[in-house]
Amino acid sequence: MSRAPKIYFASDFHLGMPSGEKSLLREKKVVSWLNEIAGDATEIFLVGDIFDFWFEYKTVVPKGFFQLLATLRSITEKGISVKIFPGNHDLWMFDYLEEHCGVEIFRNALEFSTEKHLFFVHHGDGLGPGDPGFKFLKKIFRARFAQFLFRWLHPDIGIRLATGWSKKSRLAQDPQEDQYLGDDKEYLTQFILQDAEARSNKGEQVPDFYIFGHRHLVIDRSFERGDKIVRYINLGHWFQVGQYAVYDGQDLKIEWL
Repeated sequence: MSRAPKIYFASDFHLGMPSGEKSLLREKKVVSWLNEIAGDATEIFLVGDIFDFWFEYKTVVPKGFFQLLATLRSITEKGISVKIFPGNHDLWMFDYLEEHCGVEIFRNALEFSTEKHLFFVHHGDGLGPGDPGFKFLKKIFRARFAQFLFRWLHPDIGIRLATGWSKKSRLAQDPQEDQYLGDDKEYLTQFILQDAEARSNKGEQVPDFYIFGHRHLVIDRSFERGDKIVRYINLGHWFQVGQYAVYDGQDLKIEWL
């Protein structure tokens, strides 16, 4: 018996970290999950940092990830829509995945509606107040000239430099990274509250669900905005277990593998 159609969301696989062996085990877990949900998925949203580093040269892409790429191709060939949002670690996605895997790439926020709900989806990097240093770096990394310069590095050098930087960045993270810091200190929470208030003041429809990755923490919080209940969903990461959100047309729930 066929299952009711659903929309799935997951984020922050960070394939490639911290070692090839551990990354491959995580990739197999991701692939197994994708094959399982393909039985009832109408759309799959992969909300950023799928890879810990990704850069597409003119004729070269990072080595590995064959199982994931082949699975994405198989899923899209079945008519299932796969939407990928580049994160801050894999923002240098260009057209390779679209051409060879059949996915859609969204470099900015995406809003979409179902019969009952309005969704706002984005990786989450650079949103909300604060973190001016990162926002400045992101502008540089997204600049065509910076991408042009990086392409002049031999792939063996460029990829090694980028992955080394990624490891140092992760080791330097605040130990409070796995704790919710409070509504007044969480950038994404502040973004949601400000965005919802601005829309409400303009008489615009406020999203029912704001869905992000990036934070590396599973979050499901609700906020009242007038007569509207707004939910903030953060999808966490897949370094330990793996979790995802699933929408069945009525409600959105976080599920664990």
